[in-house]
Amino acid sequence: MKKAVPLFLVLFLPLTAYSQKTWADESASAGMFLKAPVKIVEETYCGKRIADPYRYMENLKDPLVQQWLRAQAEHARSVIENIPGRSSLIEKMQDFDSRKSSKVYNLVITDTDRYFYLKRTPSEETGKLYYRDGYTGNETLLFDPSGMANNSGKYVISNISPTDDGSKVAVSAAADGSEDDIVLIMNVETRTLYPEKIDRCRFASPSWLPDGSAFLYNRLQKSEKHAIDIQKNSKVYLHTVGSAPSADREIFSSTTNPEMNIRPEDIPFVHYDKDSKHLYAFVQNVDRRLTVYYAPVSELARRKIAWKPLLKTEDNIHDFAVTEKDLYLYTPEKAPNFKVLKTSLLQPDINHAEIIIPEAPDAVLTSFRLTSNGIFYTLSKNGVKVEFYRKGFDRKKAKKIKLPFAAGTIHLSSKGFMFPDVWVVISGWSSDYKRYRYDDTSHSFIYETLSSPAEYPEYEDLVVKEVMVKSHDGVQVPLSLVYKKGLKKNGGNPVLFYGYGAYGKSLKPFFSPSFLLWAHKGGILAVTHVRGGGELGDAWHKAGMKSTKPNTWKDLISSAEYVINKNYSSPAHIAINSASAGGILVGKAMTERPDLFAAVIPQVGTMNPLRGEETPNGPVNAPEFGTVKDSLECLALIEMDPYLSIREGNDYPAALVTAGINDPRVIAWQPAKFAARLQAASASTKPVLFYTDFESGHGIGDTKTKQFKTLADVLSFAFWQTGHKEFQSKEQ
Repeated sequence: MKKAVPLFLVLFLPLTAYSQKTWADESASAGMFLKAPVKIVEETYCGKRIADPYRYMENLKDPLVQQWLRAQAEHARSVIENIPGRSSLIEKMQDFDSRKSSKVYNLVITDTDRYFYLKRTPSEETGKLYYRDGYTGNETLLFDPSGMANNSGKYVISNISPTDDGSKVAVSAAADGSEDDIVLIMNVETRTLYPEKIDRCRFASPSWLPDGSAFLYNRLQKSEKHAIDIQKNSKVYLHTVGSAPSADREIFSSTTNPEMNIRPEDIPFVHYDKDSKHLYAFVQNVDRRLTVYYAPVSELARRKIAWKPLLKTEDNIHDFAVTEKDLYLYTPEKAPNFKVLKTSLLQPDINHAEIIIPEAPDAVLTSFRLTSNGIFYTLSKNGVKVEFYRKGFDRKKAKKIKLPFAAGTIHLSSKGFMFPDVWVVISGWSSDYKRYRYDDTSHSFIYETLSSPAEYPEYEDLVVKEVMVKSHDGVQVPLSLVYKKGLKKNGGNPVLFYGYGAYGKSLKPFFSPSFLLWAHKGGILAVTHVRGGGELGDAWHKAGMKSTKPNTWKDLISSAEYVINKNYSSPAHIAINSASAGGILVGKAMTERPDLFAAVIPQVGTMNPLRGEETPNGPVNAPEFGTVKDSLECLALIEMDPYLSIREGNDYPAALVTAGINDPRVIAWQPAKFAARLQAASASTKPVLFYTDFESGHGIGDTKTKQFKTLADVLSFAFWQTGHKEFQSKEQ
């Protein structure tokens, strides 16, 4: 069981003719200057007086803010779309896409072996919902989200939730990247939709009851789009198929269960597990340590469910799985590389639980799945090399299973302890995703990839080099370098750094033909596995959060210094890119060492974390970054804030800063404030472009073409600023 949670030409300027100090260019359509006015607001945080010159931008409804956002977007587009070489990148992405007759993703397999999945062909912008019976069954189209298009935008399917027998499926879809899902319900046999539509399901992942007559789901309160309280006090309801959502019964919330002290920012969710016949109630935020209550499914017949505590935050359990009587626990408690414990489900005793999979001394236990034949699990070394193991339910030692090819990433799935099936999806930096079913009887891998195959001869000569870099404090940090064979160490190679470093999430090796265009064009793709991620276990995460957050950007700085010292590149040829929480990573690296980089590209980034709790998605993130209500954590927020770190008169690198007006995760004013301050402060003549997408959000739910264009923006801007000859204007 997994925790339920959880980028034409209006005005042309010569690409060299920039001055950040004199933004005198006027947008013809917006009728206003690009320079943002300064309106200082001073406020005291944890004893420090903070001056905020662009606080007014936090009101996205302000007509002046709207005008500035649109003028900036228009200007940014006029520059980006005229970068030589950008259109050829998009054409190559389209070429790669055309090589697969179909792409299949979001696969869900029911107990009856019915496959539900999204499929997109080269001529389509987004996936449609299909099903088939068994891997070799005939394919049937169930639902095309384009039929939902209306004045509110273009819809993309975000979640598929079938019943255990596959007779019904709940389909969640959202418009223009808003992540504000509408849940529809379909009868699979007749391919007809039930009349009801359930909106305000931002955290939609419906959990069906045993007979498929009803499901449990989380729903937001009614609120305006950017209201600061939009995510607060959400509730879990029980919906009966065919009935009006207004009649749904409230099952789990701060109202129904005041004794649980559920905070307004916490996200409640209830999951029904068929194997144990229990309901599991989660109280969620970004803290990886689970808080869970449980009750027999029969409790639904009662007016108020008699929940019993199963897992407390202090138990330090990050994931769990169940049988009809046993509870398996995934934990870093006294085991930073993680271990799996076993105890009784009905009478759990975590302190005396049996160790089923011990902690590995040199690798992180990254996932485990139960089957009828035993437990399958994965071990990852430095976040880039994964091994596959099987352990029986006896006390014998686990056995390592040889994979079809060396893997950087394994996604592991099964149907649970009642079935023998286990699947692995394997990939690497230069290896496309392949899906196999492992036959435990014949000890063989059976190829069961649903997407059509494709060849990428462009990447047959790629070199993947995994190195360890000494950071500022002597800690060794993994760094992945990907480039074409024969690359010369002449100090002039374009390097694109990509990192993240938050929530204990690992940047695992992934295969993206479009992203690899950086290497195909002669550049070096550098993925830095900085602290704050989970590549080296739980301790790695804790070493890059709250007061230890500086390690995150200092690891990136050390990685950049490494490629310079090894003569791979030099500061004039290094760009750094990240998204979302990675905005802290690249924003702080740039403000601390502006001399080290040619360009910084934060996409929909967290750029003003001190003000994070004043955003809809901010309070739920306090366990990761901190809260202004705690004096030490408040000081940490100030230190990690890229917006507050900008200093007047510094020669800052070029920047491409982006935002999505529909973004529910990082509100658009965070990157807006950062861009405005950087434009005003930088003494260099390098461009600082700010682009707000008014038809997108956090990048989740974007159409194929929008994804291509967004990536082409990043790559072409980075190539332009790092000096690649194909991306320079004639004037240069």
